[in-house]
Amino acid sequence: MQAWKKNVVLLLAVALTATLAIAQNKPLREPDVVFVPTPQEVVDQMLKLANVGKGDVVYDLGCGDGRTVISAAKLGARAIGIDINPVRIKESEENAARQGMTGKVTFRNEDLFEADFSDATVVTLYLLPSLNLKLMPKLLKLKPGTRIVSHDFDMGDWKPDKTVELDGHTIYLWTVPAHPPASAK
Repeated sequence: MQAWKKNVVLLLAVALTATLAIAQNKPLREPDVVFVPTPQEVVDQMLKLANVGKGDVVYDLGCGDGRTVISAAKLGARAIGIDINPVRIKESEENAARQGMTGKVTFRNEDLFEADFSDATVVTLYLLPSLNLKLMPKLLKLKPGTRIVSHDFDMGDWKPDKTVELDGHTIYLWTVPAHPPASAK
């Protein structure tokens, strides 16, 4: 093959590889919120408030760096994190590996509004109020008794079962009722 043809083929291969690498790090769509980590002491209190333990299936929607998922797994729960941003998923997986939790946690690059988390017994959130409200109909379809825990943001008219204040942070706990009120759907 002539030298110039080799260079063209090489250039095309490099361009394709770069395009694929960029595409792999691009979120499925623009994230709804900027990642702000939940302080570890708040994570611990959220999981304590929800009474997370063995037998629980915990989903962290918008899992960020994975700290809530990793902490739930350390309590014996099956823990799954969902985030729209593949960079956050990679960071979560790296954090899990650093803490020896690879294989004990799962991270999924998905849109939380489209993701299936119907087997959850606990759902954790650190989203904006508008996103909590948008998620509320899906949360209310979860099995009765499923615990929902939110850091700093409530769910409008759906009154929490319990609220805890911790160092300037508010933690809300709801339990999915057997018969959600029509106004909450």
